[in-house]
Amino acid sequence: MSKAKKYDLQILMRLLGYLKSRKALFFFAVFLTISIALLSPLRPYLIQRAVDDYVSVKDVQGLKNITLIMVAILFIEAIFNFSYSFYANVLAQSVIKEIRSEVYESILSYRLKFYDRSAVGSLVTRVVSDVEAIASVFSQGLLTVIGDLLKLTVVIVVMFWVSWKLTLACLCTLPFLIVGSYWFKRTLKKAYQKVRKEVSELNTFVQERITGMQIVQLFNREEQELQAFKEINLRHRQANIDSIWAYSVFFPLVEILLAGSMAMLIWVGATGVIEHYVTFGQLMAFILYINMLFRPIRHIADNINVLQMGIVAAGRVFNVVGLNQTERIEDLGKEVLDDFKGDLEFKHVSFAYHEPHWVLKDLSFRLSDAQTLAVVGPTGAGKSSLINILARFYEYQKGQILLSGKSLEQIRLTSLYKHVLVVTQEVFLFSDTIYNNIVMGDQTISLQKVQQAAKAIGADDFIKQLPEEYDYNVRERGVMLSVGQRQLIAFIRAYVHNPKLLILDEATSSVDAQTEELIQKAIEVLTKGRTSIVIAHRLSTIKSADKILVLQDGEIIQQGDHKSLLTEQGLYKDLHEVQFSKPSI
Repeated sequence: MSKAKKYDLQILMRLLGYLKSRKALFFFAVFLTISIALLSPLRPYLIQRAVDDYVSVKDVQGLKNITLIMVAILFIEAIFNFSYSFYANVLAQSVIKEIRSEVYESILSYRLKFYDRSAVGSLVTRVVSDVEAIASVFSQGLLTVIGDLLKLTVVIVVMFWVSWKLTLACLCTLPFLIVGSYWFKRTLKKAYQKVRKEVSELNTFVQERITGMQIVQLFNREEQELQAFKEINLRHRQANIDSIWAYSVFFPLVEILLAGSMAMLIWVGATGVIEHYVTFGQLMAFILYINMLFRPIRHIADNINVLQMGIVAAGRVFNVVGLNQTERIEDLGKEVLDDFKGDLEFKHVSFAYHEPHWVLKDLSFRLSDAQTLAVVGPTGAGKSSLINILARFYEYQKGQILLSGKSLEQIRLTSLYKHVLVVTQEVFLFSDTIYNNIVMGDQTISLQKVQQAAKAIGADDFIKQLPEEYDYNVRERGVMLSVGQRQLIAFIRAYVHNPKLLILDEATSSVDAQTEELIQKAIEVLTKGRTSIVIAHRLSTIKSADKILVLQDGEIIQQGDHKSLLTEQGLYKDLHEVQFSKPSI
């Protein structure tokens, strides 16, 4: 067995594992599949009996009786077909609901470096359309293929039992049909693989361009982006045309072979009727048997491809679910921070996104309760990386970070994020109300508490000017608000959640002077009596900090308060002079 087939088998077995908790539903669907396969050949056989035993001897009562039996069997078969279609799809939807939840749960647990190299559109494809394709494994693939094979076997056995001569006549085109089905299966598999790939490419491209539409329009990229989209869309179209071409060749071939078998049956059957070794009822029954024979063969080729494409989609999905632990945020800690007051210590901490390219090198410093630490330095000095490892978005490789004497990796994430909060430079708001974006699902935070926080921060006035005030929907990513307004919303969010350790990342880097003054006052309110770390380019915002760290190339090159650092010759004084020196006239 090839590696590809072994891999497909492993994926299929993993999918079947989801049936353990749904055994009753699965076995009921199997029962219906077997019942339909056994019931189907009865109708042609009863027609044969009706013609040979009752029509030929003009037995009207016998004909009525067997007709009623056929109607009853047809009714039962219809109920079984309906039940199979319904419950097989219920089973499929139940399975993909669990798989989709697993995928999303996995996505929530991965480190930020996973998202650094994963396209959002591709992940959306995994969660939505790839998971949906898995449903076909259970609703159209596995059980349907088993049912068709069983029906095919039963029909052929019954045909040989009734007349082996007529059966051989019917099966004369079967070798050509098998070869055609094999070609169809392989061709369609390749086409479907291309389709799934191009769907992912389309989703990724569209998502990225819509998100970055401002840049697209600012740089007059509309024509270029449209052309790039057309190229991807053309590949997607061609992949679908390849699959359509396979269908357009295969199904007419089946019809031609069916017609050939039918012609051979009529020739042999009519000869048999004339020579009295075949009854007229048998000939009529075999005409129906041929349709029952070719229909499953045609469906098997199609459904095997559906099954394979479901397995391909499942493989893509399980690649997201089954990533190794290095991609996940490991929550192995048992410590809680109930006694945490905000004291923090870095001991010889080093960090690299990709070793051995160290971004932070041997950092050591202490921060006591209710102190404010400011971190400054040129772009690329490692300021944001310091925040990333403290918030456990990334894991540091060397040294130790202690919160109240407890090692960072030994602290439960739920406890860590209860007491440590980061306000990022680029504030992200969901397409929801201002109130919901502030409380973030915490129903214990009342509207009154939010309003009090907004007044303390200085944001209540602008919120009350909005059409629906705190119920105003800010739309996707908060686009209905300005940068400064989004920053103030983030401050209110931090205020009401009341963290023991607050981290502010470049809070005033993208706002005007008036908004900066408002934000500066908000920062003073937020940091008062609270341990805080402030990352800033503008030195005017950190003059009152208890301690200032100056980073360069991932190393601490200076530390002290604002006044002491100005007395030293070094980077801090240089930065200060650049920002506050008066221009010459």
